[in-house]
Amino acid sequence: MSAAWERRMSENMSEIGADSRDRITGEDRRRLGSRFGAGRIVRKSWKPLLIAVAVFAALYYPIGMALIHEIDDDLDFRVEPAGVEQGASYTVATMAALLDREINEHRWTPNDPWFTPTAGLDNMPNFQLGIVDALSRFSVELLDQIGRVRGSSAADEDLRAAAGHLKISGDKWTWNPEVSWLPTTPAEDEYMAAARRLQTYNTRLAGGAAVFDRRVDNLQATIERIVADLGSASQAIDDHVRDFAGGWWIDYQVDDEFYRNKGKMYAYYLIFRDLGRDYESVLTERNLTLPWNEMLTVMRTLAGLDPLMVMNGSPDGLIFPNHLTSQGFYLLRARTKLREISNILLK
Repeated sequence: MSAAWERRMSENMSEIGADSRDRITGEDRRRLGSRFGAGRIVRKSWKPLLIAVAVFAALYYPIGMALIHEIDDDLDFRVEPAGVEQGASYTVATMAALLDREINEHRWTPNDPWFTPTAGLDNMPNFQLGIVDALSRFSVELLDQIGRVRGSSAADEDLRAAAGHLKISGDKWTWNPEVSWLPTTPAEDEYMAAARRLQTYNTRLAGGAAVFDRRVDNLQATIERIVADLGSASQAIDDHVRDFAGGWWIDYQVDDEFYRNKGKMYAYYLIFRDLGRDYESVLTERNLTLPWNEMLTVMRTLAGLDPLMVMNGSPDGLIFPNHLTSQGFYLLRARTKLREISNILLK
């Protein structure tokens, strides 16, 4: 009985072995199935990861841009009198505070690389670049005119350093292989260095160790140079309108031009508002308080222009507006007001 039982078990195992082999190739299907089963498990394990990567890529840029994007055109932005030492300049204090706000409170975006979500922004970077354009231009006037005695004295070292830092291109990042394989100082660090130099200058000014020459000819020369800068801005607007207005295609560059001008005029508005406080005695002496306030009203309107969508329609179009022409109109009005003030200062 034992021999018969062993024989039957042997036959059953043979049948099982035969069933597990392919009838044509003779390959063991149990091993074959296990091998392909492992492949299916590997492929299935990749699917959730690929889906997660796709979802992250789809949400990373739009959500990041929405969280960071901000056009901060607060027209009442100022350094409170308590924060400005006696004898210091309100204008210089505002310049330093404006740089600090855009870099530390918001974030400097014009030099963000492609792998950051803000790389997809264009309005905020152009607005920030426009702000620095105005601050850089005025820092030169501080260095050459206001911060020295009649141009014959030595230039102030803090103002020289600040002007140098503000000349750095706003899109300069930590690494640019076209210039050097070594890391460099990014634009935001340069601008914060400028802010610190301006603050140091203002502290020295309050202590009587620096010059802020509140003369009529200094103010008049400064205004004339800003007038020239506004003339360049109006020419850029005119060129863009003539070349691209009213076309069949959407103008994807018009918002860049608009927001760069907006940033520049916003900074100029703050500068001239506080320059009026620094030169209050001159304005009173020359009966310029009313013309100065009228100029500030025009600049405030210009800096506050904020269309939902910037369009570059035909200047005489019926349906689509042209926001650059509106901006250009107020810019020329501000320029005219500044020229009137300059002419009065010459008398």
